[in-house]
Amino acid sequence: MEIVFRAIVIYFFLWVVTRAVGRAALGELSTFQLLLYVTMGDLVQQAITQQDYSVTAGILAVGTFAVLTVVLSFLKFRIPKIRPLIDPKPLLIIKDGKLIQDSLRSELMTLDDLMEAAREGGIRRFADVELAVLEDDGKISFFQRNGGGKSGAPERPAAT
Repeated sequence: MEIVFRAIVIYFFLWVVTRAVGRAALGELSTFQLLLYVTMGDLVQQAITQQDYSVTAGILAVGTFAVLTVVLSFLKFRIPKIRPLIDPKPLLIIKDGKLIQDSLRSELMTLDDLMEAAREGGIRRFADVELAVLEDDGKISFFQRNGGGKSGAPERPAAT
């Protein structure tokens, strides 16, 4: 039973860590971050099972994580008021071609990160973007004005 309690504590600790890291950072991991998360996974396993490598311990730990995931999903579905606590709301980062600097700052997103996402989305100029939304999974949705743009990479707009 101790493994179940340890799994619950670690699950919520990891949930808090991933929320603190920010969704923009989780959208695409660097090599260092990937290695960090893989190493963290091994450390978490040791923290939960206390070097108990039995099949029972593994099943209990994974089963507890699965149950907690289902319970949180159920709670999000049944109690809409807790959704923002579990998953962040989508965040507006560009409106009518203008960057919303406070949104970028709150997510620790650099202009270079935004420009890269725009290029990947086929956006040529920020002026052509009606809305850009940072989704809860770290991806950015771009909504262009009709008939958008000139060729080239997104321009680096002046700070507002």
